[in-house]
Amino acid sequence: MRSPRPYAPQTGPGAQSLTERRKAATQLDIARAACDLFAEHGPDGTTAEDIAHRAGVALRTFYRYFRNKQEAVAPLLAGGGDAWRALLAEEDPGTPLGEALERAVTRSLSGQQAVEEGLEVTRGLLRAAVDDQALRAVWYRVNQDSEEHLVPVISRLVGPEADPLEVRLLAAAATDAIRVALELWSTTQAPVSGPGSPAELAVRCLRDLTGAMPLLLR
Repeated sequence: MRSPRPYAPQTGPGAQSLTERRKAATQLDIARAACDLFAEHGPDGTTAEDIAHRAGVALRTFYRYFRNKQEAVAPLLAGGGDAWRALLAEEDPGTPLGEALERAVTRSLSGQQAVEEGLEVTRGLLRAAVDDQALRAVWYRVNQDSEEHLVPVISRLVGPEADPLEVRLLAAAATDAIRVALELWSTTQAPVSGPGSPAELAVRCLRDLTGAMPLLLR
């Protein structure tokens, strides 16, 4: 399966420069090649040279962006977190936070072919990570980065009066809800939608982890 195409670049204030967009596009080309090869041959059967060749770049270009073959998948894994935070950021301040979180999680994990293809790529990577410590480390780091980037999004939704500790705890719980759901789903043959899907599992995890949090009880 060919890995999904990246999202369109931003425009307007804060948009990336042409050089930054080209750099990001190259990284994503390498990431897609790494995911495809890992799915075909596993991490042990794939070299950095293989990935560079599949991506159509020189080996020195590969190492300009990534220290090792496992790190090459990070841009694609991070894309899921970027997408769900962007959906949450679309919510208006004052919207019931529990509803906003569930809506963003559900939308980010279902409903589009590109999302479903991306989930299958993630399932393959998580299965490969079971026996590859370096690949697991990339997965955990991507989730940690996503949690940190989620804090200002939640802060904006709840307003300046929110307790920073409660915001951090909610960001951690929401991130872990998605992480645990994807990890559990990857061990099954469950479909990408419907019962047992990532969206359903993530909402269940989110409710269990955040149900008693002060920010959601106000």
